[in-house]
Amino acid sequence: MSDTRAFREATIRTVTESQARSSADARRAAFANDGVAEPARALVAKVVEHAYTITDDDVHAAAKALGEDEVFELVVCAAIGQATRQLDAALAVLAEAEV
Repeated sequence: MSDTRAFREATIRTVTESQARSSADARRAAFANDGVAEPARALVAKVVEHAYTITDDDVHAAAKALGEDEVFELVVCAAIGQATRQLDAALAVLAEAEV
């Protein structure tokens, strides 16, 4: 389990802290879905809450202002952030069930 945790932590550090087009602050905000600046706020919220509803228009609207590379980075961070929260919640439930 610790190897898995180390890989998760390394992945999170990589997507939120490494050199990229978007700032580390913007990527951390997208990962946490907290404090995301416009014009990415609506897209990040959709990634976190209802990813299946994202349309090309949503992506194009954000990319007009930010560029495709930044939008990609923020979407990846938002998706990994939400997946991390879901995994943590599931692991917590399993840990409770084992007690």
